[in-house]
Amino acid sequence: MLAEKAVATFGLPREIDPRDALLEEVYRTAGAVDWLHQQVQALQADQVVWGVTEEVTKDAGEFPGVDTTRAAEVNIWVQLWQRERAHLVKVAKEAISAGIEERKVRLAEQQGAMLAGVIKAILGDLDLTPEQQAKVGTVVPRHLRAVA
Repeated sequence: MLAEKAVATFGLPREIDPRDALLEEVYRTAGAVDWLHQQVQALQADQVVWGVTEEVTKDAGEFPGVDTTRAAEVNIWVQLWQRERAHLVKVAKEAISAGIEERKVRLAEQQGAMLAGVIKAILGDLDLTPEQQAKVGTVVPRHLRAVA
C-alpha cells in the first residue's frame, strides 16, 4: 500500500533522453508559472504584503476560539510564483546551453525532409498527367501551409 502511494505521488522511473527531460521541465515549469500567476492576480492589493500568517485553534482554557496572527509578509502565492519564475529562467538557460533549440530545428528539418520524400513517392505512384503534375507545385504547398 505504501509503495502504491509512492508510485502515485512520484511516478515510476522511465528512460528519457536528458535533453528531452530538460525540455519537459521547461514546459512543465512554464505551466506552473502561468497557474501561479493566475493565483497572484486573484489577490487583492493588500493581500500581496499583509495577511494571516498563523491561526491557532484553542479548544480549552478560559478563552476558547481562534488566535489569528497577521503580519506584513509577502503572500505565499507571490513567493511560490517568484521561485517558480526563477526556476524557469534557470531551466531555460540550461536548455539553451544544451542546444535544445538547435536540436528542435534539426528535428523539424528531418521531419520536413521525410514528409517531402513521402509526398514525392505518393505523387510518383499516382501516374499523374502533365496537367496534374503542373498543379503539384501550388496545391501541395498550400495544403502543407494550412496544416502548419
